[in-house]
Amino acid sequence: MSHNSFGHLFRVTTWGESHGPALGCVIDGCPSLVEITEEEIQYFMDRRKPGQNKYTTQRREPDQVKILSGTFEGKTTGTPISLMIENVDQRSKDYGDIAEKYRPGHADFTYQTKYGIRDYRGGGRSSARETAARVAAGAIARKVLGPDVKIQGYLTQIGAHKIDCSRFDAAEIENNPFWCPDPVTADLWADYLDGIRKDGSSVGAVIEVVASGVQAGLGAPIYGKLDSDLAGAMMTINAVKGVEIGEGFSAAALTGETNADEMHAGNEKGPRFSSNHAGGILGGISTGQDIVVRFAVKPTSSILKPRSTITKSGEETEIVTKGRHDPCVGIRAVPVGEAMMACVLADHLLRHRGQQG
Repeated sequence: MSHNSFGHLFRVTTWGESHGPALGCVIDGCPSLVEITEEEIQYFMDRRKPGQNKYTTQRREPDQVKILSGTFEGKTTGTPISLMIENVDQRSKDYGDIAEKYRPGHADFTYQTKYGIRDYRGGGRSSARETAARVAAGAIARKVLGPDVKIQGYLTQIGAHKIDCSRFDAAEIENNPFWCPDPVTADLWADYLDGIRKDGSSVGAVIEVVASGVQAGLGAPIYGKLDSDLAGAMMTINAVKGVEIGEGFSAAALTGETNADEMHAGNEKGPRFSSNHAGGILGGISTGQDIVVRFAVKPTSSILKPRSTITKSGEETEIVTKGRHDPCVGIRAVPVGEAMMACVLADHLLRHRGQQG
């Protein structure tokens, strides 16, 4: 299996399976002398780890990260950085019943078809467990970007229930289990997801990730566009089925007068924009405005409802996916989206320096 790496100069390769002894990543291309500690990485790992509340999978993983190489005396050396996260709470027996059955909505059938073998214990490489390694890499990417770049993700929709933007309060994002900037909608989501969870079902979500403090000039035409790489990175996250930059699909309903972000005299950092429908990117190059990415996550396919499927031999049957699963996988996708934003921006920053000095 190839294609386990992403990025050009800041290049991340992830490894490991959901129910293997460990997983992790190797980061190649990180500049030297970047200060980083396991404690700094752990902060972001703790934001993603499962079992923190009743609205996520109850798998209990400490997600303790270990730096195996690439640092000395608290600084990067410029050599490959290897990070490892041990799996300690696998329950592979939960998946014994599906060894010969394909789970609808999962990658079971496609993996078996492509490789002739699949790890049915939690999905192996197709499991969202793999994203823990991305979050670890994202912590280092943030250090490469520096303290002026801030990356914040949050949920804007669960199921059919959207936040009220007039109540947007960034201070509320860390105060509820949904990364929700609207406290009223957070309470609504709590009741709604309680019902979904008790019913043995699941629901999708929309996540928005914003990067502020990004300099103008990152990205390149035609095939190195920043928004193209961001969209591709977000689409690699498990269960993501759609990505928008700025207004995204809503731009189709706007007129040219409304959609074009008017410019006015600014300062040494660049012009002042009257709006940000472009999401901080024009022609594939950052404008210096906030970079806004939005992605939609489908409902968790592992549910307790009986579903029709087939066996490996092609016989029709029914399946109920037992085990511990997220009623809304979008909740834990928030720190993953932040990490992918950080990795792409770090890569483009280094590429920009390499070309422009």
